[in-house]
Amino acid sequence: MDTKSFEERMKKTLAVLEDEFSTIRVGRANPRVLDRITVNYYGSEVPLSQVGNITVPEARLLQVAPWEANMLKEIEKAIQSSDLGINPSNDGKVIRLVFPELTEERRKALTKDIKKKGEDAKVAIRNIRRDAIDAFAKAEKKTELTEDDVKILEKEIQTLTDKYVAELDKKVDAKNKEIMTV
Repeated sequence: MDTKSFEERMKKTLAVLEDEFSTIRVGRANPRVLDRITVNYYGSEVPLSQVGNITVPEARLLQVAPWEANMLKEIEKAIQSSDLGINPSNDGKVIRLVFPELTEERRKALTKDIKKKGEDAKVAIRNIRRDAIDAFAKAEKKTELTEDDVKILEKEIQTLTDKYVAELDKKVDAKNKEIMTV
């Protein structure tokens, strides 16, 4: 028994956090903010990116050009019902999303959200550590591991936990700095 599988789970937790951070908007238009939006496409929900082309013609403008003209209304409805907080404008061919400059109040709200996501990820990493320690204890009871082996593995898993929590803190700080930079 070793710590590899637990380290993989910690890496995945960090990757999920990075993915969530990429969907948080920071003054510039980023097509990734539309990743979570799904559109009703002939009765089934599909990601927005699968029904149209998303481009960034200007720094604070996203443009969605549907592949089928009859999808304009569906895309517009999906964007309006999302938590994006941006009203789409439809010119009959494309949908434009103008991202306003972030206010100080909105920036502070976003930093709180980022800290909360960071804390959730820390809890997930600590839960992985707990699972590992439980697995080591079970293996010791079955006499698959000696007491010394368990102590060594517990120390290894704690080192990994500290490493990933520190990395997570760096990512949270970097994202907060990025948001608070005007």
